[in-house]
Amino acid sequence: MNAEPEFSFNERYGIKPERAWLAPAIFFGIVGTAWIIWAGLHHANPEIRSELISFSVTSEKEISIRYSMTRADPARPILCTLVARDFDKNVVGQIDDPIEPGKSSVTRITAIPTRSAAVTATVARCRLA
Repeated sequence: MNAEPEFSFNERYGIKPERAWLAPAIFFGIVGTAWIIWAGLHHANPEIRSELISFSVTSEKEISIRYSMTRADPARPILCTLVARDFDKNVVGQIDDPIEPGKSSVTRITAIPTRSAAVTATVARCRLA
């Protein structure tokens, strides 16, 4: 009982199995990991950061909002959009609140005029003016 190994044309003619996928997979793995790390660090420290502290309904046609804003460059002016909404989440008031250059961290109390009764207020966004 002589057990001969199975005949293989690949071994006979020196054809090796292809691993063409390995180099692109390693490349995209390294580039993808570097991009994820960069994106995480970049978006973890935004240039402008705003935070809602509180709001209170002052009248049927006005709501007051208190918020803080922190900016990386205190020499640049900022424009914050403040929005008031009613019970059905419809926008009933919206203003742009300009913040002059100066301090890097600012806390503001601003009144938002509304066309009907508002139940909530938010800082929609803050951007460079």
